[in-house]
Amino acid sequence: MNEPHDPLFAVQRRSGNKNETVYWELDLLEDTASASDVLQPSEENKLAIVEAATMLREGGTVAFPTETVYGLGADARNTAAVEAVFAAKGRPSDNPLIVHIADPGALDELVTEVHPSAAALMEAYWPGPLTVVLPVREGVLSPSVTAGLDTVGVRMPDHPVALALISAAGCPVAAPSANRSGRPSPTLASHVMEDLAGYIGGVLDGGAAGVGLESTVVQVQPDGMVAVLRPGGITSEQLAAVVGEGAVAAEPAAVKEFGTSAAAEALEAPATRELHGAEADSSAPRAPGMKYTHYAPRGWLGVVRGSSPQRVAEEAAGLLQAAQLSGEVTGLLLFEEHRVLYPAVPAACVLSLGSLSSPEEGARSLYAALRRFDEAGATYILAEACPYTGLGAAIMNRLMKAAGGSVIDAG
Repeated sequence: MNEPHDPLFAVQRRSGNKNETVYWELDLLEDTASASDVLQPSEENKLAIVEAATMLREGGTVAFPTETVYGLGADARNTAAVEAVFAAKGRPSDNPLIVHIADPGALDELVTEVHPSAAALMEAYWPGPLTVVLPVREGVLSPSVTAGLDTVGVRMPDHPVALALISAAGCPVAAPSANRSGRPSPTLASHVMEDLAGYIGGVLDGGAAGVGLESTVVQVQPDGMVAVLRPGGITSEQLAAVVGEGAVAAEPAAVKEFGTSAAAEALEAPATRELHGAEADSSAPRAPGMKYTHYAPRGWLGVVRGSSPQRVAEEAAGLLQAAQLSGEVTGLLLFEEHRVLYPAVPAACVLSLGSLSSPEEGARSLYAALRRFDEAGATYILAEACPYTGLGAAIMNRLMKAAGGSVIDAG
C-alpha cells in the first residue's frame, strides 16, 4: 500500500487554518440532451482536477461533488489518508466507508466475486446512487475502509466531477459525506467549507448535488435476496424492477433506524415528547448510517406522525406554541400542501420540503433545510413525517436519524 510519511492533512490539522484548504470552483454546463451536468473542458477545470487528483495520490483529502451529496475522498489503499478522513469528520472508526470507482472494470481488483443479481443491479443503475456491498479482496484496501469486515461497499457516482477526479487520481477513492460526523450531509461546497475548512486538503466546487440524499446500500444474499442496508436515491421499487418483486427486503438492522426499537439511552429533550431510538449495538455496522445518529441540526428535532395531516398539524402547532412561550427558538419542517393547516406563523422558521407528490424535491432540500435551522438559531424543531414509500423511505430514514429516533404520535 502507498503510505506517505507526512499526509497533507497532518499539517492542516495542527494549524487549523481555514485558508490552507484549497478551493477550486469548477464550471459546469447543463447537457440539455441528457438533462445532466457536464464538466466544461476549460484549462482552469483541467488544472483543478489534476491538482486535486495529485493531492489524493499524495495522501491528501479532497471533497468533491457527487449526484447524491459531497464526499470527502482519500486513496482507499492508503491507511494514513483514510485515517485523516475519520479524523477530519470525527467519525467512529467502526463505521465503514464506501469506495468510489470511475469504471466498473475496477471492481475486479477490489472484490472476489459479484453475485448475478448484484451485477444486474449495477448494470441498471451504475453510474448512479447505488452502493453494492461485496466480498473484499484481501490486502488491496486499507483495513480502515472496511472497519475490519470481509466486505466493502462500492459505487460508481453519476457526476462528471467525481468521475473525472477518480479517473485522474488512478486509485479507488474512499469517500463518506464531507461533513463533521453527525451533522447534516453537505449538498453544496459551502456546507463542506463550513464544517471542514482547515481540516482537509481541498474542495472541488461543482455546484449543488442533484439527488440530495446518500446512495442506497444493498447486499445480495447467497439466495439472491437483496437486503437494503440503507435506503437512498434508488428506491426499493426500482430495485424490484430489476431483481423481482419478492427479492427485495429491508435488512433487519436497517429497520432499527426507523425508531421501532427501544431507546438505548435517555435523550435530553423536553418532556412533552415520546422518545424512540436504535438499540445499542457494539458490532461494526455493515454499511454507513446503520448505527449512529447522523444528519442532525444543532437544535432538538422531533418527527410528528399521525392518522391525518390535520392531526399532525394540530399537534405540531400546539407544541411549537408551548415551546415558544418557554423561550425556545422554534422551527417547522412541513410539506407544502399542509401549510394551510397551520396558523399564519406557526414557528420562527418555517421551511418546506415541497410537495408530497414530488419526493425528489424533498430529498434535494432536506439537508439544506436542516442547516438553515442552524442559521436561524432554532432550538426546538418539528418535522412532518411522510409515507415510507419510494423516496419517502429514504427521507424518513434520514429524518429519524437526525431526530435520534424522537417521535411524537399525534394520534
